[in-house]
Amino acid sequence: MLKKVSLIGAPTDIGAGARGASMGPEAMRVANLGPILQGHGLEVLDRGNLIGPSNPWLPPTNGYRHLDEVVAWNQLVHDAVYTELSDGRMPILLGGDHCLGLGSISAVARHCREAGKKLRILWLDAHADFNTNELTPSGNIHGMPVACLCGHGPKELIEIGGQVPAINPKWVRQIGIRSVDPGEKKLVHEVGLEVYDMRYIDEMGMRHTMELALATMDVNTHLHVSFDVDFLDPDIAPGVGTTIPGGPTYREAQLCMEMIADTGRLASLDVMELNPALDVRNKTAMVAVDLIESLFGKSTLMRK
Repeated sequence: MLKKVSLIGAPTDIGAGARGASMGPEAMRVANLGPILQGHGLEVLDRGNLIGPSNPWLPPTNGYRHLDEVVAWNQLVHDAVYTELSDGRMPILLGGDHCLGLGSISAVARHCREAGKKLRILWLDAHADFNTNELTPSGNIHGMPVACLCGHGPKELIEIGGQVPAINPKWVRQIGIRSVDPGEKKLVHEVGLEVYDMRYIDEMGMRHTMELALATMDVNTHLHVSFDVDFLDPDIAPGVGTTIPGGPTYREAQLCMEMIADTGRLASLDVMELNPALDVRNKTAMVAVDLIESLFGKSTLMRK
């Protein structure tokens, strides 16, 4: 695991259906993310916030809301994440809504192509985010980034990162899914996305789920985690725009993060959809930072 970490704020809710995710980066800073990571022996640079177009809050056009602005934000994110990886640093993208996962992961995929590395993506989320403009009920692009990364989307988005598709669906493991739109469900099935939904976790447990999600990685694997805070049950994380009941408990989420940390392969991270406007006394940001700390090795005991 890289010991040099860069925090990149992306304060926008451009792809979301609710306002407020633009305040997410500052909420995580208020919850002391940087100093906490420094306490684990990491060199942390806070790069501040990217500056992109404001949210015009318009209805969809041809099935997309704010397409031009979403493209601009994702290009900014791509360039920032790619720069940190090229400098041998681990980028932590602080969102912002999850449409930005497109820019982040397309940069990671580009870096892996150039470095000759394999890529594994863990998508921790209540939603599959595999909609297209023809399937979406809302036009909100935060429901489309995985589809765009796999080549299903508008030319302006799928070409960010320089290769179409940016990733192979077989590189993705989705965990915690419990809300998929009807048309999206069919497309997820057709492309063969590996999804561990909440029913699977209920039946098999988080440990077995994570063992499968992390299987077959080796020393040449770059592990990227895209953590949508609505992955968590809203009882412990109310500060998100799209709360879906029945998510992982605090202990299940901790086990998930600790098993990722145990691999020693984490090389880039997104933390998305934190919405302080819907939170209670920054509770969700503090839970998110606590879980991120576990990604970087916090544990009750020294483990072999």
